[in-house]
Amino acid sequence: MSNNVALIGAGAMGGAIGTRLLHTGTTLTVFDLDAEKVAALTSLGAKPGRTAAEASADSDYIILSLNSPKIVRAAVFGNEGVAQGARPGALIIDMSSIDPEATKELAAEAAKKGLRWVDSPLSGGAPKALIGELTLMAGGAPQDVAEAGEVLRHLATNFTHMGSVGAGQTTKLINQVLCGLNFLAVAEATQLALDAGVDAAKVPKALKGGRADSAILQEYMPRYVAKDYRRTGRIDNMVKDLNGAQDLARRTNTAMPMTAVCAEIHRMLTAWGLGGEDQAVLMEFFQRTEGV
Repeated sequence: MSNNVALIGAGAMGGAIGTRLLHTGTTLTVFDLDAEKVAALTSLGAKPGRTAAEASADSDYIILSLNSPKIVRAAVFGNEGVAQGARPGALIIDMSSIDPEATKELAAEAAKKGLRWVDSPLSGGAPKALIGELTLMAGGAPQDVAEAGEVLRHLATNFTHMGSVGAGQTTKLINQVLCGLNFLAVAEATQLALDAGVDAAKVPKALKGGRADSAILQEYMPRYVAKDYRRTGRIDNMVKDLNGAQDLARRTNTAMPMTAVCAEIHRMLTAWGLGGEDQAVLMEFFQRTEGV
């Protein structure tokens, strides 16, 4: 097989993925419903596809970067979708974050059409994608995952095969539970520091290397203090993932009380119209409830 890659979905995350692949020499064809997003990548050397089918026709690997199972299904199996253009044996690499059960259904349907499927959701967001330092967790057949790893090698410093199809998405939900709780804990601790008169901006340095340290503490406490709301992620995407984790918990009869609280606070922020904002707006929950 050649190394021709199609990218379906060129939003904030897909655009960063495409940019990194182009900078590292990948032959890329891109499709997105938004022509401006396609143009941003074609200006860097990508070829445009008028449809997902056309983008996939000459590609051995099709990367999906989309936002929900419904959108993934439409992009792959809808009119002029990937399945109508992709050659038999092509490997679909779904880097979207979607439900594990939906992933299994999509992969089974793809197999009936002679297409292979690996779910490889990510952690690290667009900033890490641009410098090739993503963490990827993959589900699929061993040979397919090994191939996907070769395609994605310039995007990630950590690529782990977690099991069969759907295992990558399950691991991503676990990742999101840990991230969501950490974002919330750091925001709560920041508010306590502010209320107690401690210089919260110094806390990350003071705790660096200790058991409370984390990447989120180091990055986000200073942002919480400064109300730096530059977007590197979205509250409503975290709501989607925490909902997915809660759905999985119900299927597995797993108690997740802290995740429930975290999800409700994220939903509250969404109800306040902040769903499109970065995790940094978690400070708004504490400051509004305190009347600040």
